[in-house]
Amino acid sequence: TKCPTCHGTGWVLDTGGAAPVAKRCQCFHDRQNELLIEQANIPRRYKNCTFKNFEGHDDSQRDALKISRHFVKNYPALDVGLLFIGSCGVGKTHLAVATIQELIVKKGVPCIFYDFRDLIREIQSTFTPDSTLSESDVLGPVFQKDVLVLDELGAKRTTAWVEETVFYIINHRYNHKKITIFTSNYPDTEDEEDTRESFYKKGGDTLVDRIGVRLRSRIYEMCKIVEIGGEDYRRKIKQASYRF
Repeated sequence: TKCPTCHGTGWVLDTGGAAPVAKRCQCFHDRQNELLIEQANIPRRYKNCTFKNFEGHDDSQRDALKISRHFVKNYPALDVGLLFIGSCGVGKTHLAVATIQELIVKKGVPCIFYDFRDLIREIQSTFTPDSTLSESDVLGPVFQKDVLVLDELGAKRTTAWVEETVFYIINHRYNHKKITIFTSNYPDTEDEEDTRESFYKKGGDTLVDRIGVRLRSRIYEMCKIVEIGGEDYRRKIKQASYRF
C-alpha cells in the first residue's frame, strides 16, 4: 500500500521554513531501516531483542544496559567497541543485538551479526571445490559494515589458521576504525581464584586460552570490557516451563 503522506513518492514538502523544501518522507527512512535490519544477519531467535525487553536483575546487568544505551547515544563519536563477558544466559547476545538494532533504527548505521563459529565455517566452506562463494564474498560485509557483532568469541578452540584468520579480520577493522562488538563466555583473566570461582566453574579456560595472546591484546585496544553476572536466564525459563 502507498504511504498516505507521500503517496509512494518518498518525498514530502516541508512548508515550515521561509520557503518550501522537499525532504524525504518518514516511510523512506522506515524502508531503509527495514533493509538494514534484513542485511544485518540477525538470527531469528534474537530478532526481538531490544533494550526495553532486556531483563536485568543483577547490578552488573543493569550497568551493562546503561553502557549499551550510552554507546548508541554517542555513536559515531566513539573510539572503541564493546566486549561483553559473562557466563551463559546472562544477556550478552541480547544486549549486543539490541545495540545494533538501536543503531540501525535510530541512526541508520549498517551493521552485521556473526556467530564466531558460523563465520569460521563460512570462510572454510569457500575453500571447497563446489563452493559458489569466494572468501572475499564472505569477508566483504564483515570488513565493510560500520558495526560488526562477533558473538561467542572463543567458542571454537583456536588453531593457527583460525587465530590468523580472525586476527586478519579484527586487525582490518581496527586499522579502518570500524567498531566491533564481541561477546564471550570465557573470563578475560588468568587469575583463576578471582574470576573462575566468581563467574564460572573453577578450572575452565580463559579467553586468552581460546583465542591467543595476540588477538586478546588487539581486542583490548579496540573495546571497553563489560563484565555481566547474574543467573542463567534460559535455565530459569526452562525450569519455569516444567512447573505445573
